[in-house]
Amino acid sequence: MDNIYLLMIVALVALAVADLVVGVSNDAVNFLNSAIGSKAIPFKGILIIASLGIFIGAIFSSGMMEVARKGIFVPSEFYFDEIMIIFMAVMITDILLLDFFNSIGLPTSTTVSIVFELLGAAVIMALIKISNNDAETFSALSKYINTEKAIEIIIGIVLSVVIAFTVGAIVQYLSRLIFTFHIEQRMKYFGAIFGGIALTAISYFIFMKGLKSTPFYGNFKGVVESNTILTIGISFIFWTLFSQLFMIIFKKSILVVVIAVGSFSLALAFAGNDLVNFIGVPMAAYHSYIDWSASGMAASEYNMSSLADAVPAEPILLFAAGAIMVLTLWFSKKARTVSDTEIDLARQGEGHEKFNPNMLSRILVKSSTQVSLMFDQILPKSLQKKIDKRFEKPVIDLPKHEAYELPAFDMIRASINLVVAGILIASATSMKLPLSTTYVTFMVAMGTSLADRAWGRESAVYRVAGVLNVIGGWFFTAFVAFAAAGTLTYLIFIGRGAMIAVLLLLAILLLVRNYISHKNKVKLKLNKTGLKKTESKTVQGIIQESAENISNVVSRSNKIYTDMLRGLAKQDTKKLKKSKKGVKKLTDEVDELRDNIFYFIKNLDDTSVRGSNFYIIILGYLTDVVQSLEFISKASYKHVNNNHKALRFNQIKDLQEIDRHLEEVFNEIEDIFDKKEFERIGTVLDKKEEVFASLKNKIEKQVERTRTEESSPKNTTLYFSLLLETKDLVTALMNLMEEYHTSFKKE
Repeated sequence: MDNIYLLMIVALVALAVADLVVGVSNDAVNFLNSAIGSKAIPFKGILIIASLGIFIGAIFSSGMMEVARKGIFVPSEFYFDEIMIIFMAVMITDILLLDFFNSIGLPTSTTVSIVFELLGAAVIMALIKISNNDAETFSALSKYINTEKAIEIIIGIVLSVVIAFTVGAIVQYLSRLIFTFHIEQRMKYFGAIFGGIALTAISYFIFMKGLKSTPFYGNFKGVVESNTILTIGISFIFWTLFSQLFMIIFKKSILVVVIAVGSFSLALAFAGNDLVNFIGVPMAAYHSYIDWSASGMAASEYNMSSLADAVPAEPILLFAAGAIMVLTLWFSKKARTVSDTEIDLARQGEGHEKFNPNMLSRILVKSSTQVSLMFDQILPKSLQKKIDKRFEKPVIDLPKHEAYELPAFDMIRASINLVVAGILIASATSMKLPLSTTYVTFMVAMGTSLADRAWGRESAVYRVAGVLNVIGGWFFTAFVAFAAAGTLTYLIFIGRGAMIAVLLLLAILLLVRNYISHKNKVKLKLNKTGLKKTESKTVQGIIQESAENISNVVSRSNKIYTDMLRGLAKQDTKKLKKSKKGVKKLTDEVDELRDNIFYFIKNLDDTSVRGSNFYIIILGYLTDVVQSLEFISKASYKHVNNNHKALRFNQIKDLQEIDRHLEEVFNEIEDIFDKKEFERIGTVLDKKEEVFASLKNKIEKQVERTRTEESSPKNTTLYFSLLLETKDLVTALMNLMEEYHTSFKKE
């Protein structure tokens, strides 16, 4: 029986490795996003800098390991077998929860997950002990849980959201008033001072405060703590001189150095603060196993009071953990997925918004707008104009395809993100509070983007909805972590070794499934089947460039229409639902092209008016096509899903005949646009009347059937809707062909 605990240690080590991989994929956004978003440093350079920070931070992180040992529960109230059940439940829950959030591309908090998992598992185990002890009641729960420390940690995490957002917004607002968006001019005068302040803050709070938990701190503890002001003053002078010399010698902005050092220090703080979330529990379990093995007592009798003692983490384990984290940073594709969310929400420019607005986001935006208007009435007009002038953005005259490569935000904002987040995280780490690095970095980034007026009237409702979704995900993390860890604790307590084996197998299967699912999503995203933005400015150029889009839309429309009719004939809701998703994806892609019209026209020269007219018209016809498909798909799915009468055999037969006619037309159009043989479009237009005649004939036949034999109103309504909407689809498609045919002949 004792061998089961050795096997549990082995399983916990394996889970720790997997948790490191999953956790870093989630938390990489914390120290990569500012550098990635500003494009101040090449991507590989960012990874090298962050890797050094992670590796050093991991080795120096031993002081935080006490949180997993005694931060949430009271070790002396549990026996060895109970502690091992708690640790096993926590690790299985943690890896599955984090992997789920990574797969959907939302950053969540590894700190919140581990804290609430430990809390949930410990509470359930305590309740089990209380229920088995007639002398104890529910009120005895407080003696098992380190309530004071747990509340301190939870309050600290919640407050970090408000503090990070507020501090980030204030610092960014003041910085923008000083530097404006024309930072090249301002950096000549204030660059050295800004560099001095930023680098002093980073070096003091990260390197000095962060070293408190290491054995090296004792060597210079007296010097630093007794001469704090002098140390900061000397550091400021050194970094200011360094900044000035750097700009003179290398002719580059000191902001590049601030972003590089900030990324390094934030990675250092992340590893020092968050490594406990990944390996703290397995290390506590390992130490528990060593203590129990030496005692010679039964697992159900050995009291775990030894966990309350401070035990330094083994350097070799910290070294190995750091190496795994670095490798994950380089090779994890999920880290890129999570990064996209924060960068999209913080970007300065307009573009496709990932999140849909909700009622709360609309209320917040309307309220904020009213407050802003109120301040506008209070502040003098002259002061408002001066402030607005500081926030005027430079006009960058670039073609659209180059504008998409512009940074999401400038280097001033990236620097503020890193400096503020680094200071807040390092301060919490020095006090041994497991502050959520994800919460801090994300909310600082959101605060700075708000202060930078990145959330304009065009995008605010979407960005606020995105932030609310992420914050909602954090609360969801806490709830699910608590409930899931508690549930697994109870299951393992009942099933012991057999249940652990089942849960581990289930965890492996879920991880593999999520990996395959995410890999397929990435492939789909990289796949060239999506619609392309047109960059040409002439009609002929647009005809050539948009040919692939037309072929794409026609091919997918053909498949969707056929699949919908098959699903309708077989009353197959699964196939109809899949078709609905296909239409939704196609609609979103066409909408994105329509959203690009503003930028397309902006970048045209005076001789390209015909090109813009042609582009707008073909987008309009493409929209008509997908709208017809959307109506057909929704009507078909609704009819079958509501369990109405199936279409009659004659109706299905007539629809299949129409589908064959359309398939011939669709295939010919696809072939024409694939080969760019636009002179053949006339043959397609010749078939227009034939298709319309067929549709007219089917409508007349249905009218006759309705008068004589049809008995289902729902059936009749659906059938007429399909025929009429198919006619609209063909009309839009033929209008599109006529526009191409006419424009091609004119050139």
